[in-house]
Amino acid sequence: MSLGAHLLEFRKRLMLAAAGLLVGMIVAFLITDPIIAFITEPINQVAKTSDTLVALTYDSVTAPFDLRMRIAFSIGIFLSAPIWMWQLWAFIMPGLTRKEIRYTVGFLGAALPLFFAGCYVGTLVVPHVIELMASFTAEGATNLYEAKKYYDFVFKMMMVIGVAFVLPVFLVVLNFAGVLSGKAILKGWRVAVLIATTFAALATPAADVVSMLMLAGMLTVLYFAAAGLTLLLDRRRRKRRIAEGLDPDLRTA
Repeated sequence: MSLGAHLLEFRKRLMLAAAGLLVGMIVAFLITDPIIAFITEPINQVAKTSDTLVALTYDSVTAPFDLRMRIAFSIGIFLSAPIWMWQLWAFIMPGLTRKEIRYTVGFLGAALPLFFAGCYVGTLVVPHVIELMASFTAEGATNLYEAKKYYDFVFKMMMVIGVAFVLPVFLVVLNFAGVLSGKAILKGWRVAVLIATTFAALATPAADVVSMLMLAGMLTVLYFAAAGLTLLLDRRRRKRRIAEGLDPDLRTA
C-alpha cells in the first residue's frame, strides 16, 4: 500500500474506533447513577461512623454534569475496548509476521484479564484508603470531597494498580524476545519484592498495613508466576536446540 492508502486506512479505522467510543460513552452515561453510588459508598460509610460532616460536593453549576461526562468517557473506553482494539489490530496486523501475530495475541490474552483483575483489586483497596484518611480528620472539622478530584483519585488508583498487575506480562515478553532469561528474572526476586512493597506503600496509606501487604503480596505472586513461566519456556527452547544439534545455552544464560 502507498502512504496515501495507509493514511486512508488509518482514517477509516480511527473513525470506526471513535464511533465505538461514542456508543460506549452513551451507554456509560445512562448508567452513571449506579457508578456514582458505588464510588461514593466509602463516603457514606465514613459519614455513618463519624461525628464530622462528610459529603461529596460540587464547586460549580456544571460540575454534576462534568462528573457524569468524566465517568462516561472513562467507562466508555472500557465498554468500547473490543471495537477500538480490533480496529487497531486490523490496521497493524497486515504488517506483522505470523510469529509476531501469535505473540501479540498471547500478550493481549494475558494482559487484559490481569489489568481488569488489578482494577478490581483497586476497588477493594480504595475504600480502605478513604476510610483511613478520614480517620485523621481533626475533631470539629469537616470532610468535603470535591466531586471531580474525588473521582480522579478513585480512577487513577484503579488504573495504577491495573497497570501494575500487567507488568509481569512484560517480563514474559522480554523473555520471548531473548532479552531476559528465566534465571535472570528469578535472580532479581529480591529487587522485585522491594519494588512491589515500595509501590504498595506508595499506593496505599502508610497506616493501612493490611491493604499494603495484600497489594504487595499479589504483585509478588505475579512476579514469581512470570519467573516460573519463563523458566519453563527457557527449558523448552533448550530442549529444542539440543534436538536440532545447536548450542543449548544460547539465549538461556
